Amino acid sequence: MSDLIPAPHVPRLAVRGGGSFPVRRIYCVGRNYADHAREMGAEAPASTEARGTPVFFMKPADAVATERGVPYPPGTGELHHEVELVVAIGADAPDGVLPVERAGGLVFGYAVGLDLTRRDLQAEAKRKGLPWDTAKGFDHSAPLSRLVPAAELGELGERTLALEVNGEMRQRSRLDAMVWSVPEILHELSKLYALRAGDLVFMGTPAGVAALRPGDRCRASLDDAIVHECEITAPRA
Repeated sequence: MSDLIPAPHVPRLAVRGGGSFPVRRIYCVGRNYADHAREMGAEAPASTEARGTPVFFMKPADAVATERGVPYPPGTGELHHEVELVVAIGADAPDGVLPVERAGGLVFGYAVGLDLTRRDLQAEAKRKGLPWDTAKGFDHSAPLSRLVPAAELGELGERTLALEVNGEMRQRSRLDAMVWSVPEILHELSKLYALRAGDLVFMGTPAGVAALRPGDRCRASLDDAIVHECEITAPRA
């Protein structure tokens, strides 16, 4: 049977060293840095034992934005940046719950990205007790760097995630400040979803989120190992 409409475009990320990575799904982790949880008015766990369950939400795959220009989205007057480590899954998870000790074997590579957020829409949805998909899952809401293979990047723990806006440092934290590690998050996600090759996981943001305006220049980085630069452009007509 022939298609009645053209097949949708598959978003892809360039890979350092060559090739591309087709994106299947985008999972996101909320409140994975205690300082950010506190700045958003949420409780932060006092210990590992008190972590509870991670908070997850999703963005559509076509939210990926790899171009330098990122248009300011409609429907908001309060677009916020949230810099994040992004994990790319390169193999299907086995059926059932993925053991923490096997989770690292699924990781293809890493990127840095921005979880752009329409903060005013999110705040209103929270106030009314409604879902806040419109605050997170809009067009161009996931600016991303190219992927760096995991073997090339090495250990993550002491690396520093940072975001500069117009040359001013806005967010900065070591990755070992995350409440949940990469293997732990993949384990928890596997309780809810069948993880597959092509999935991306945004690992949460540290404190310092703030507003962006058209003309702002962003530089997201993981030390000097991964860097992504983009600029917020005028809203599209």
